[in-house]
Amino acid sequence: MANKILVYIDHFAGQVVPASWEAVGVGTSLAEELGGDVVAVVLGHEVEEFAQNAIQFGAGGVLVGDAPELKDYRPEPFASVLSQLAAEAEVLLFPTTSRTRELAGMVAVDLETGVIPDVVAFEIKDGSVLATRPIYAGKLLTKVVCSEKRPQILTLRGRAFPKPEPDPGRSGEITPIEMELGEITTEVTGYSESKVGVSLTDAAIIVSGGRGVSNNPQLSPPAEITDESEQEIWRAQQGFALVGELAQVLGAAMGASRAAVDAGYIPYEHQVGQTGKVVSPDLYIACGISGAIQHLAGMRTSKTIVAINRDSEAPIFKLARFGIVGDLFDLLPPLTQAFKDRLGS
Repeated sequence: MANKILVYIDHFAGQVVPASWEAVGVGTSLAEELGGDVVAVVLGHEVEEFAQNAIQFGAGGVLVGDAPELKDYRPEPFASVLSQLAAEAEVLLFPTTSRTRELAGMVAVDLETGVIPDVVAFEIKDGSVLATRPIYAGKLLTKVVCSEKRPQILTLRGRAFPKPEPDPGRSGEITPIEMELGEITTEVTGYSESKVGVSLTDAAIIVSGGRGVSNNPQLSPPAEITDESEQEIWRAQQGFALVGELAQVLGAAMGASRAAVDAGYIPYEHQVGQTGKVVSPDLYIACGISGAIQHLAGMRTSKTIVAINRDSEAPIFKLARFGIVGDLFDLLPPLTQAFKDRLGS
């Protein structure tokens, strides 16, 4: 197939990562300009349903590698199979996840080509994909292009592109592929589930807390908590309880700054920022977050940012569309109640 565009469908624990369908939509747009076909790639075990879904979301065909050895993601066999499939492709697209970052890099090494990560926009120039991605902790956007070698490999930032509407009536060819997996030296022994509620990367709304959630001296810890550091964490837990209540009312994910995570207020899986999750929700509410560079790098592409902070000079206000100068402990309870009344929850 000339100008074949491959889209890798990422999945875990029986669920496709929603950003995979966004990648299919990007592949369809690229095909309109470059020509050729959009072909999805599904690797795993008993993944026929995912292949059918890929057709419904716009793929012209699907290549399916189905084997018991591929039930759990392991980088070596997945990269080996994908490298063989992508050798003659023009473009290879991935949704951005922890698995696909690793996989895209390994495929690029195998095929001696490059990777453009975390793409938020694109255009076609001289027959190549000119991709836009953030640099310098998200302060600037740069346009880059792969070398002349093919395929051009891009990982796409989640929620940066629209997800196409599925069409149950679409049809396309689903082709099983023959695979030589060879010796697999790693083994998955199990998973440890982390319960964080709504997924940060998929959330349309995120409510985040920072170090400011502990800054309420009027809260008196129980008498048995005498250590100052433990008292601080107790106050932070009360603050995050307010953040969590607002998130629950809005059906939102709960995030946190690195400072809050490092202080032990909340687990790492909630961290938004350069060293945490990079997110692009429709609405981001930052509570008690000053706006360190590494945090802004992880959420600056949010469509609407609301900041609540006592410090009117906090850097977060320079990025926010709406800012409220005040104490989150005074503001969040009535704000949450107002949303409850408006939403009838």
